[in-house]
Amino acid sequence: MSNVTDKRDEINYICVDSAPKRFAGPVSTWQAPKMLAAFTILAAIQLWAVNTDPMSQVFPNRDYVFSVHAGRHAIAIRIFLISFFLSFAGFSSGGLRERTMFALDLVLTFLAGCAVFDLANAWGHHLLGSSFSLHFSAIASGLYGFAVYSFKLLERGFMPARIRVEHIPVSQMRAILRLVVTISIAAGIAIWVGGMQLNIVDVMRSWTLLGGIGPGVFLFLPVLFAQLYFLAIYDVLTAGTPPFNPPVSVIVPAHNESYIIRDTINAMDRAALHYGGEVHVLIMNNNSTDNTEEIACETLLNCKAVTGRVINVPKPGKSNALNAGLDACETEFLVRVDADTLVGEDNFTRAMPYFTNPAVGVVGGVPIPPGGALFDRARLLEVLVKHGFYSVALGAVNGVVGIPGMFVVYRTHHPRYLGGFVDGMNGEDTEISLRIGELGFHSVVDPKIRYISEVPSSYSHMREQRMRWFRSIYHISSRCRDLIYGPNATLRGKVILPYMLINSARRAMLVPLIIFGGLEWGIAFNENSPIVWQSIAAVTTGAPAIMAVLSSLLNGMPRGIIALPEYLIFRMLRAYFTLESMLSILIDVQAEDLERVIRLDLVPDKPIRVA
Repeated sequence: MSNVTDKRDEINYICVDSAPKRFAGPVSTWQAPKMLAAFTILAAIQLWAVNTDPMSQVFPNRDYVFSVHAGRHAIAIRIFLISFFLSFAGFSSGGLRERTMFALDLVLTFLAGCAVFDLANAWGHHLLGSSFSLHFSAIASGLYGFAVYSFKLLERGFMPARIRVEHIPVSQMRAILRLVVTISIAAGIAIWVGGMQLNIVDVMRSWTLLGGIGPGVFLFLPVLFAQLYFLAIYDVLTAGTPPFNPPVSVIVPAHNESYIIRDTINAMDRAALHYGGEVHVLIMNNNSTDNTEEIACETLLNCKAVTGRVINVPKPGKSNALNAGLDACETEFLVRVDADTLVGEDNFTRAMPYFTNPAVGVVGGVPIPPGGALFDRARLLEVLVKHGFYSVALGAVNGVVGIPGMFVVYRTHHPRYLGGFVDGMNGEDTEISLRIGELGFHSVVDPKIRYISEVPSSYSHMREQRMRWFRSIYHISSRCRDLIYGPNATLRGKVILPYMLINSARRAMLVPLIIFGGLEWGIAFNENSPIVWQSIAAVTTGAPAIMAVLSSLLNGMPRGIIALPEYLIFRMLRAYFTLESMLSILIDVQAEDLERVIRLDLVPDKPIRVA
């Protein structure tokens, strides 16, 4: 499929969904480099200042720390975050006033939180004679800084309007029990290993696999998610689903897909033959200017198993095509397939039996790159880690937020009940899966459902795709703020969505963090800094490398390990694209009006769409 991917990159892949005009502005290829240059200058000046008299006397810890702490830090995290906040706000998408207010809001909120933390530490030192370690303070300040950045961007960015998300409580006892047990086991193993004097720890640090963290901290998340993964696989193996092949409709939004639409339809025809049930394909020709319609009509006429037709949707936008397909669907079950996806022969056959369980609302699988193009090998490891491991694991506690729209199955009633697929924002596939989950239904990711999905083969196409994808977490979180701030105690709203926002902040700061670590290590303003080059390299190699290897083995695709160096480089590129994506978010002159949010909370439960 690499040849058709190359053809895709020869045509114009920019569309109305690339950057929704109400929420995203253009970002030149020089905007992020200029921002990073400004960050480097700001960070270098501050590092020099705190390591030079008289400021070194005021800040003996060589960071903006205002109380006595034990030990020393690995990195001057507060200087790093302030430098990032100022440089990011300075080059964000907005006028001078908007950017100035954004910078002040970020810095003052962060310093206020640090002041509270330092006062609590000083109070403890005064009364109890003990204080927090500087290492702990740096970790707490870093996490708080990530949260300040992500939530302030959510507040000040132009975002989709908040809706009331309907939540139907269901028993979460099994999920809670599983979380308690797995977290306890992971914490116990982490503490046990952390207290051991192991020679392998020094070896891992010398190989840039561990960095400055201890082995216990390093092990906690892998052990936790490995347990959840095996519980999810156990659920799949013991589901006992009988054969089930009801009629299904497949909607395929297509905009200028002449280069691949024939292969897409033929792949569905082969899957329908294997499935044995009725499969009706609806090609939603979305304002195409090529011969997508003609090729699709001809191919459908020659199919052996599927029936279908082409429906013209003149209004641009994938959601418009999806909603037109939803309106035309006449079956109980609906399959969404992207036009550049080649479904596997057994995909329908494996997916549909899950719906014999009335609690299941969404089913998806794992996208596999076709191979042969520039980013395909790195993308393979990425999907094995994200979809083949983490998404599968979260299914064990009903914590899946979204299933990619490349291939996903719904009960047709659910998208209709929720008002259809949201338009005018990024992430409509995740948004609909999230809200179906909040109705009390399970989302299943079966790692054996594998399909081939196109991967951009050029830098510019990859940049466009990732800026669109990475912006979506903010659009989804804004639209579904009810889950984050509302009274319902849901795992997705109170844990996973905030974690995704904070993780997005961490990824956006990865490249600046490496630059900052290089300043502390290479320029050596602070001769007592514990940073070594292995600590800097471990940011990009340590845990990501081990999780990639583990995911490849668990998914039965050890060939993915060969691409490990490419994957680690791709992660850096992905982090850079995240930074560019965040810079594209349009900034408002003031933070969100709380009164307006309260009034939105009073809107009736009827779902609405973003205009």
